[in-house]
Amino acid sequence: MTTAMNRTLAALPRGLQAETAPQASDMEDWTGADFDSWEVLASLNIPDPITRVTRARQGRRQERTSLMSVTELHRTAPQPGSDADPVAVAEAEAVRLRAEAEAEAVRIKARDEAEKLRIANARAGMKLEADKAAHARKMAEQEAARAKAEAEEKKTQEQADAKAEEEAARADEQRRTENTWKWGARAIYAVGLVIAAPVQFLAFWDEHRPFLLAAPALLEGLALVLACGAAWAVAHRRDVMPYRVGIMIGAAIAATINLWHGLSDPKIGLNAGLIGALASLGGPIVLMAYEHGIAQRRDGIPSWRERRDAEKAEKAAAAEVARKADEKKAVDEAKAAEKREAQERAQAEQERKDADRQQRHPEVWEVAEALRSARGAETVTEQIWADAWYRVTGSKTVGVTPEMEARSRAAQARMKAAVEGHLAQGSEDASSQVESQMPSREEKDPDAVDRRRFNGGVPPLRKAGDTAPYAPGARNQMSIGARDRAAETTDA
Repeated sequence: MTTAMNRTLAALPRGLQAETAPQASDMEDWTGADFDSWEVLASLNIPDPITRVTRARQGRRQERTSLMSVTELHRTAPQPGSDADPVAVAEAEAVRLRAEAEAEAVRIKARDEAEKLRIANARAGMKLEADKAAHARKMAEQEAARAKAEAEEKKTQEQADAKAEEEAARADEQRRTENTWKWGARAIYAVGLVIAAPVQFLAFWDEHRPFLLAAPALLEGLALVLACGAAWAVAHRRDVMPYRVGIMIGAAIAATINLWHGLSDPKIGLNAGLIGALASLGGPIVLMAYEHGIAQRRDGIPSWRERRDAEKAEKAAAAEVARKADEKKAVDEAKAAEKREAQERAQAEQERKDADRQQRHPEVWEVAEALRSARGAETVTEQIWADAWYRVTGSKTVGVTPEMEARSRAAQARMKAAVEGHLAQGSEDASSQVESQMPSREEKDPDAVDRRRFNGGVPPLRKAGDTAPYAPGARNQMSIGARDRAAETTDA
């Protein structure tokens, strides 16, 4: 063992060898395990490893002493039947019992430690399982939340795409209808010119005045130019009304001339004059209606349908506000009615309490009324009644009087004695013992002759076996007590 220690010291650093090398006085009874412990502590640069190993050895020595074999104590202890000193026998018995108790304590402690370790391991396993379940649940929740978020995002994207497609389709439809409407209005105007212009040319033809052929261009061109001016006013956000008035005046003049020539000139005829008048009016009217719609859209003026929908929305909003106001009013009225009922019930209950307390506890009621008046309270509250009860009866528990407290304490003491077995069944008195060590005496006939008259009044003598033998523990304790008393007497 010394050789192994020398090898260990040689393996250690030079500066550490002098600090950690054990002394001969410290390692006289060291075992191989002790040297191994010292070597590990020294290699880890633990300060003062010798003291640590010595303390560990002392703990093991105490444990070995506590776990000394009870058989060895039996073998070394004097036997009760031998000639040994009774005091020594008692001491040996006490040592044996103490060793048994210490061994049993060590076993119980080891069993308790093992049970604690088992419970700790079980709890750790349960906690691990719970953590795993919580982690799995959390991951499932996160996965569900992610899937829900993705579904909501997908749904929102689909709705946005559908709305965008709907808006695009609506815009395409608007462009298509606008183009149809624009070119339709222009076509009608062109057709009207084709019909009305020849009628006017026939009406104004004169060989001697050929310049009158420019009159149809003037009459029909007036409405056309004013229509172009109205389009310009719409594009530049100007007032369109003067242009519209001029268009209608020019169209009306051209239609009147066409109708008059149809009535007065047989070569033109009524039918041609009437159709010419309608053509002179229809083209400008259709073109003006087109420009009017464009102007309203650019100026943001709502259409009749939009105004109707807005009026419906306003009426619905007003109806919703009125409904909420009615509901709030109904709720407020219900709360007010409930509050009144609660106040009435509380007042009736307070009147009942006051009447009952005044009738059954007049002394306490007088004090309570005095406290109420002094505190400026409207009624005798529970706190005031509790204070008055304490002032009169001395009890902090309302309803408990001194007489009730005394009876309750007496009943509790009797119940405690009955539970502990100190109260004999069917008896009002508590006995000091459950069973006497001495056997009961034989019952004698009350008419029998007292034999003490014939033996000089000497009481009956006790015989062997009258008293039950003492337990071994009691005998040991009496021996120890006798020895302690003898030692005290010797010291005195």
